[in-house]
Amino acid sequence: QVQLVESGGGLVQAGGSLNLSCAVSGRPFSAYGMGWFRQAPGKERVFVASIARVGGSRYSTDYSDSVKGRFTVSGDSAKNTVYLQMNSLSADDSGIYVCAAGRLVQLRDTRAYTFWGQGTQVTVST
Repeated sequence: QVQLVESGGGLVQAGGSLNLSCAVSGRPFSAYGMGWFRQAPGKERVFVASIARVGGSRYSTDYSDSVKGRFTVSGDSAKNTVYLQMNSLSADDSGIYVCAAGRLVQLRDTRAYTFWGQGTQVTVST
């Protein structure tokens, strides 16, 4: 069984930065496609970013258009943790950020994921 625990959320002013962490236990995160999703109150989860191993030590990353160039997803195998570095934050980035683990393809689709964390709240003030 895989468990995912997010941390690093909080309150930040517009233009600021946060670095979210997703600690993975049970199996190496490299065995899965890993995704970050954002969920605003009353709305569906929205894809933010993903990372998946494509061979050896090489990983492929993907970002939604709204965060491309501002967010960076990465992983640390030694710590078995996936990160989401978020820069130039705006109010539209507010929500609960949830980490997920699943298959290695079609990672923009929530149906690709088997395991989900509880999420960490990000609030961007204007």
